[in-house]
Amino acid sequence: MAETLPVVDAHVHLWNPDQFDMPWLARIPLLHRLYTLQDYCEHTQNLPITGIVYVEVGVEPQEALLEARSIATLAQHESRLQAIVAAAPLERGAAVREYLEALVAISPLIKGVRRNVQDETEPDFCLQPDFVVGARLLAEFQLSCDLCIRHWQLPAVIELVRRCPTTAFVLDHLGKPDIRQRQLDPWQAHLRKLAELPNVSCKVSGMVTEADSEHWQPADLEPFVDAALEAFGEDRIMFGGDWPVVLLASAYRRWYETLDALSAHWPEAVRRKLWAANARQFYRMDT
Repeated sequence: MAETLPVVDAHVHLWNPDQFDMPWLARIPLLHRLYTLQDYCEHTQNLPITGIVYVEVGVEPQEALLEARSIATLAQHESRLQAIVAAAPLERGAAVREYLEALVAISPLIKGVRRNVQDETEPDFCLQPDFVVGARLLAEFQLSCDLCIRHWQLPAVIELVRRCPTTAFVLDHLGKPDIRQRQLDPWQAHLRKLAELPNVSCKVSGMVTEADSEHWQPADLEPFVDAALEAFGEDRIMFGGDWPVVLLASAYRRWYETLDALSAHWPEAVRRKLWAANARQFYRMDT
């Protein structure tokens, strides 16, 4: 049995549909309700979670700064909430500067941004000139960029990361490979190509919801976990719980215990990086 190690959960959502407008929730009854920090603590009870990274939840654009302020206030009462990834309209290009200035003024806990592009139908959406300009600006503000995409968008993301060499990126949910159909390729080849770029890391997260949500087994996930480690190496992978979205396919504890078992044979130093050290470094959680 591998040693139980401290955990930084690099991908946590919290929301209140009565506080902020999130139209996408209406399509998913299980998620269309209040999910609070207290709920998260109950779902992760007795797990060794020492740090939490909050990731934006798709509120309407005009409410995005209010969302960031709300979470920064919440962090004053929860010492483990040590980093915030806020929404940012990167497609505004140079005009996003004013927005980023307002964002970083909210709290030093604002460590990164995300412009979710997984539902954009244009495969090169993130390669629009203004989007690239916006992504490049993040480095000036010492902000990282979470990439929430689907596997077929990886070629465009590879090019985006290449065009923004001074911006630190992290790929959410391994780029959402088709685990349900066990399709390693061409996802695996694209992942390796992305990982050749030194300014991008990868979250081992969101996997169970890309698998057969009712019947998945650890063996279904194993080749995808192994591919992520092979591509990015021990210094650029990090654990994410993706709570509460994970509940569509698994209890939080089952996902945690599954990844713990799949990585149990890794050297302890590598496991420490997966579970906490890499996320702390990437999101600058000790500064």
